[in-house]
Amino acid sequence: MTPDPLFDFTGKVALVTGGSRGLGYEMVKALAARGADVVIASRKLDNCERVAQEVRALGRRALAFSAHVGKWAECDALIDAAYAEFGRIDILVNNAGMSPACPSHEMPESLFDSVLNLNFKGPFRLASRIGHRMSEGQGGTIINISSTGALMALPQVVPYGGAKAALNAMTVSLSREYGPKVRINTISAGPFLTDIAKAWDPVAREKMPVALGRPGQPHEIVTALLMLASPASSFTTGALLRVDGGQR
Repeated sequence: MTPDPLFDFTGKVALVTGGSRGLGYEMVKALAARGADVVIASRKLDNCERVAQEVRALGRRALAFSAHVGKWAECDALIDAAYAEFGRIDILVNNAGMSPACPSHEMPESLFDSVLNLNFKGPFRLASRIGHRMSEGQGGTIINISSTGALMALPQVVPYGGAKAALNAMTVSLSREYGPKVRINTISAGPFLTDIAKAWDPVAREKMPVALGRPGQPHEIVTALLMLASPASSFTTGALLRVDGGQR
């Protein structure tokens, strides 16, 4: 592949949480195919290592790392390992998340905390610590993967929608705190046919009440990621980009 210069990530290092499957896996492959070295993080090391092997097969360096990024100690260990291996992080993608359904009046505190920890507390820790280091170095880009669940009614998944709304607000504030050398943006993802879609009604896997009439294929997240991670969006920060098929 000979990428457009705007989308050539040769010499760049990307860290992708939740990078072993779903949208994260697609983003890891896209960045590596365009020259980036990649840190792949998730809770299951074996899955991360399988993806790391694919990255290495493309001629790029890869680090597989097991971390529960809802816990700050494990976020810090991930950051330390990434800098020890590569000496820098140029692109951070906060993609790991969870969205278990539960009637709000039955929500246990432990599950509420787990949802907020993974979808907001961990991304805040990673974005703030890495963003600070980027701002004191050569700069960089941070992309937070949010959800249209933060922008619309989401019965029985209220903590998830609330955490993603907080992630959207965090993007705006941190973009001001760590700019101008660090650009921080949000991708607001709609319904995609990732692993979670296996639990959907079969009709929902074919049709969706969105403008395009269908759920997204995982690879359809890639162009938004590349645009926000690259110099193609050099005057874009604190923004929210909807990739949701026209969901309302």
